[in-house]
Amino acid sequence: MMNISRTQNEQKYMLRAIDAFQRKIVVIDASHVILSANQQAFSIFDANIIGKTCYHAFHGFSTPCKDCPLDEVVRTRKPVLKESPHLDLMNETCRYFCPMISDDEIDGVVLLDFGIPILEGLEEKLQQSNAFLKNLILSSVDAVLAVDKNGRILIFNEAAAEITGYSREEALNKVDIRDVYPGDGAREIMRVLRSEDYGGSGKLKDYKVDIIHRSKEIIPISVNAALVYDGDREVASIGFFKDLREDIRIKDELEKAQVQILQSEKMASLGKLAAGVAHQLNNPLGGITLFTKLVLEEYELEDAARDDLSRILRDAERCRDTVKELLEFARQTQHMMRPNDINRAISRTLFLLENQTIFHNIDIIRQFAPALPPVHSDEQQLNHVFMNIILNAADAMEGKGALTITTEVSADNNHVIIHIEDTGTGIPDDVLPHIFDPFYTTKEEGKGTGLGLSLVYGIVQNHGGNIVASSSETGTTFTIKLPIKKEDAD
Repeated sequence: MMNISRTQNEQKYMLRAIDAFQRKIVVIDASHVILSANQQAFSIFDANIIGKTCYHAFHGFSTPCKDCPLDEVVRTRKPVLKESPHLDLMNETCRYFCPMISDDEIDGVVLLDFGIPILEGLEEKLQQSNAFLKNLILSSVDAVLAVDKNGRILIFNEAAAEITGYSREEALNKVDIRDVYPGDGAREIMRVLRSEDYGGSGKLKDYKVDIIHRSKEIIPISVNAALVYDGDREVASIGFFKDLREDIRIKDELEKAQVQILQSEKMASLGKLAAGVAHQLNNPLGGITLFTKLVLEEYELEDAARDDLSRILRDAERCRDTVKELLEFARQTQHMMRPNDINRAISRTLFLLENQTIFHNIDIIRQFAPALPPVHSDEQQLNHVFMNIILNAADAMEGKGALTITTEVSADNNHVIIHIEDTGTGIPDDVLPHIFDPFYTTKEEGKGTGLGLSLVYGIVQNHGGNIVASSSETGTTFTIKLPIKKEDAD
């Protein structure tokens, strides 16, 4: 290259011309450090960019941009025009790289943000349009990803960084789109995108798929995508991702609420049925009790006969008490919160259950703490919780074993804790995390709906408490914590 000697006046005009030039001109060294820049570059970037690396000053990156031509310029000692056949919102500053050679050594590289001369007005409008488009995409509330045909990420906004866990720098320089989908998901997306089945060829509408977070968490999303063409040639694809986790959570909450409403309606119907049955039973039971007492009082009978009648009287009175408890259990149909004795609630539930056939060979061990503080609760719903868990325990023990029910006050005196422990076969490790999920059941078809423990969980949560289960091969323990209100305790 021929060296040109310029006077100070010529140098002054040359510097003024460079500063007046309405395009960014930046000089960097072989280590990407900025040595100098014109006024246009200073006005767009930080005025203190001198001494910083170009990738940090222009993009906020900590490492050089992917496919940066600087190494090629240093190696070949020739200018390089960075071709960009696709939409590229990240590299509009670095288009043309020109080496500065002095004494056969490269002492700097000039970066210009244009490749070939074009009309000034058109270029300015294009630059404004690109800036607007960049801001529009980067500020979108949905994740936006654009990739070329090789899987390189071209566009990656802040919402995409949030949903995937990758920073924009990582995504644009290191991450392949195949890293975002589990398994062969990226190939499957391209297959359906090119098919006619999901919005027409080249379009994808509201397609449900999973992506994989950087932490390996699987995240369900809904994607709308399209192929990008240059004439008739497919060059890239762009997708808009919506995180479905919150939608799924709300849907699950609604399903649980619907299940609880359905169960409440069933309980109301059961209450009416129980009331009708109880009244039908009370009349013959009253007659049995009355006439048995009359026979015992008015007739001289042998001891064996009196013993038989006394047994009839005891059984009739026990039936009467059972009907009374059943009526009390089923009568309430409204949600009524008031202070309740947990020991009494468990005892009433056991009264209805312990004489059933399935409990004949089960030892029921009560370890109730005396003088428990009352718990602000709905007694009928608590009865439902205890009955469900106890019946499940009896099923797990297949009618033989020991059922231990323990109540206590927590160490901080803020909760009543109930432990219900059986000696059954236990819950498998792969099943245990799902036992409180709605409609999840391991029972045979027709023997379980999978609603029981999910309703139990919902009731305990609505009471401000929590319930957990632990299990081993020797049995399962359910632990329920219910809060104590200070005014109730007082």
